[in-house]
Amino acid sequence: MSPAAVDFHPAARDELLAAHAWYRARNESSALAFVREMERAIEVIAEAPDRWPSYLHGTRRYLLRRFPFSVVYRRVDAGVQVVAVAHARRRPGYWRAR
Repeated sequence: MSPAAVDFHPAARDELLAAHAWYRARNESSALAFVREMERAIEVIAEAPDRWPSYLHGTRRYLLRRFPFSVVYRRVDAGVQVVAVAHARRRPGYWRAR
């Protein structure tokens, strides 16, 4: 079975870019590590979207290991939509209207 197509909600893409910019402003190697971990997260989600536990509002959540973020996503058609790149300190479900 081929990996599912992964699409980002515009607000989730903005969150990803903002997190990357925050790390880049502080330490280039941390920014690179963040990008690599996000790439790996998207890769494993695409390979088996149903593997990760159910979360809020019909979504699933993949927790990053080295960074305080989770990738919140849902199944759509034959693919996956990332609805949030959520920081662990934010309110759960702040993104639910997406």
